Amino acid sequence: MRAVLCGYYGMGNGGDEALLATLLQMLPAHVEPVVLSGNPAQTERDYQVQACDRNSFSAIVNAFRQSDAFIWGGGSLIQDATSALSPVYYAGLMELAQRMGLKTIAWGQGIGPLHRRTTQWLAQRTFSGCTAISVRDRASAQLVNQWKLPFTLAPDPVWALQGEPMPGLWDMPAPRVAVVLRPHPLLTPERLDRVIQALVDFQTATQTYLLLIPFHLHQDLDIAKSIHGRLPNASHIVQLRSPYQLKGVFQGVEMAIAMRLHGLIMAASAECRCFAISYDPKVTQLMQDFDIPGWLLEDIPEDAIAMGKTWIDHYANGDPLSKNQIQAVQDRAYAHQELLETALLAASSG
Repeated sequence: MRAVLCGYYGMGNGGDEALLATLLQMLPAHVEPVVLSGNPAQTERDYQVQACDRNSFSAIVNAFRQSDAFIWGGGSLIQDATSALSPVYYAGLMELAQRMGLKTIAWGQGIGPLHRRTTQWLAQRTFSGCTAISVRDRASAQLVNQWKLPFTLAPDPVWALQGEPMPGLWDMPAPRVAVVLRPHPLLTPERLDRVIQALVDFQTATQTYLLLIPFHLHQDLDIAKSIHGRLPNASHIVQLRSPYQLKGVFQGVEMAIAMRLHGLIMAASAECRCFAISYDPKVTQLMQDFDIPGWLLEDIPEDAIAMGKTWIDHYANGDPLSKNQIQAVQDRAYAHQELLETALLAASSG
């Protein structure tokens, strides 16, 4: 059977590419994927799958006509915090797939924030038409439960992604610390200056080598360059397109200071000590679920020295998740795979 996979794919975001890689890893062997992508040629090269333009209505309709199932492939697709149009796009595709008779699956979803009543109505309507639903966090589960829909709750699928070694990693100086920052309106120039000064203080005190990882190659690179400019001999900008290698990077670092959700997940799953800077409820919830220390972005210390001392203390005394904790989370994440197998087997037999 054929299934159309839909997410924020082919857009240069490492977290969303990691979700696609995990979905392909978990997809049953009898299912042939067709990926909706912002860069179909690149997606086909990277994953050896068929892809079509996510912005071409005719290409999407043609893919639907030749397919049996449609899968929302993880992440915060239905939310109106960054754009009012994004949920309309994804919900529109889901409704079109349902109208065309495809079995539809919402997989690994993080629903919200939903600030607008119209978005809340649209989300409930769209999820109600799904054949199967899995969500990645308690807040999303609470929403689906309020809608009285059956669902599976499991940790973010990327916990279960199989990583690959990053070429050249072990040739870099050690010990290493990963830094995963992203732009945000609350990360003002003044706050960013403090963060960079704190990183300089931290590196000087610990003599670590900083791996600056722009998860979104277009959005995050300028921040990485700003940090590297202050620490040209003690840092390296790691630009990777492969989500497998992106996860593999964290196998070779002692600690991660990260804003991006999947940066924290990849680091935590590799037994790194993690320190979070939360810009979004999904990051805050991860911090709460796994006792990851950190700050809300708007609450970071006013003093760079105090910030640096906090990181130095965590580097010296902080604890990563244990092997048993990580294994337990990864085992639970495979519930997303079980949901796929059950729903798609029913679709193929039906």
